[in-house]
Amino acid sequence: MPVGDRGHLKTIIDRERLMRLKTCAACHRPFNLGDPVVLACGAWEGPPQLIHENEAIYDKESNAYVERKCFSAKKGRL
Repeated sequence: MPVGDRGHLKTIIDRERLMRLKTCAACHRPFNLGDPVVLACGAWEGPPQLIHENEAIYDKESNAYVERKCFSAKKGRL
């Protein structure tokens, strides 16, 4: 559910997501109602997941959000 002009990769935690997601895959902190989140790739296995917006960086090359730790590791190898 996109909110306003936040784009298709950004949203906020609503009641339904709060009950379903519980914690952030990037920082392992619990989500709170209204937290801004983004759909991002990361070090976890599987498809992109919703994580706190401050735990992600937008990668212009891939046109997607990437977990901060994963992004810095990727850039460090180049």
